Amino acid sequence: MLRTIKRAATLSPGQTRHLLRVTGVASRYPERDAVILLLGLSAGMRISEIAQITVADVMYPPGKLHTEVSLRAAITKGCRPRCVYFTGRKVIAAIECYLAYRIKRGLGTALEEGRFRGLIPDLPLILSRKGYPYALNRKFRIAADGQPVDYWTADSLQAYVTGLYQAAGLKASSHSGRRTFATRLLGCGGAVEQVQLLLGHESIDDTMRYIDVDDSRLREALIKII
Repeated sequence: MLRTIKRAATLSPGQTRHLLRVTGVASRYPERDAVILLLGLSAGMRISEIAQITVADVMYPPGKLHTEVSLRAAITKGCRPRCVYFTGRKVIAAIECYLAYRIKRGLGTALEEGRFRGLIPDLPLILSRKGYPYALNRKFRIAADGQPVDYWTADSLQAYVTGLYQAAGLKASSHSGRRTFATRLLGCGGAVEQVQLLLGHESIDDTMRYIDVDDSRLREALIKII
């Protein structure tokens, strides 16, 4: 008997707007939580990557934000480095708002205010409510070649993000942002190879399992074949 793999739900544009609105008014930490959600929805980042990306990864020493961010092999699943892009208006505004929130409350700040806006560069961008990095958990899986592979997860942050979806009344999980990113990118004309590159997948087969096919777009494509 074949085992059906349960996949995280993808969000429609309306559901995404609803999620961000509810988070903005209902979350105890709306500035931070908007960034967490948007890093998945607009950049395709995994929760474990969101937990580990540092201030120095997203900001030049003088304080300007990167628009192209290099994810180090050490923080990615499968140790495959890749670039993600912070070019969307919403994600840039959210990061700026959260950085101002951190500076105002002294979360991870240094004595030297002229570099990295006074933030400690080696600390994660996303901090817990007490100002600490989120805990990481080391796990193991069997790769396609049968070899064991170890990787890091951020279980507490993952559970927290799933709770944000539930608070908005959405049957989605922490992985839904990444799947939504992949599906929308393909729907906007991106090639599967581009989606694979941005997600950091080893094979296109992995990428195809992430994508929900829009039936209306599929019918439209079939009509245009001849």
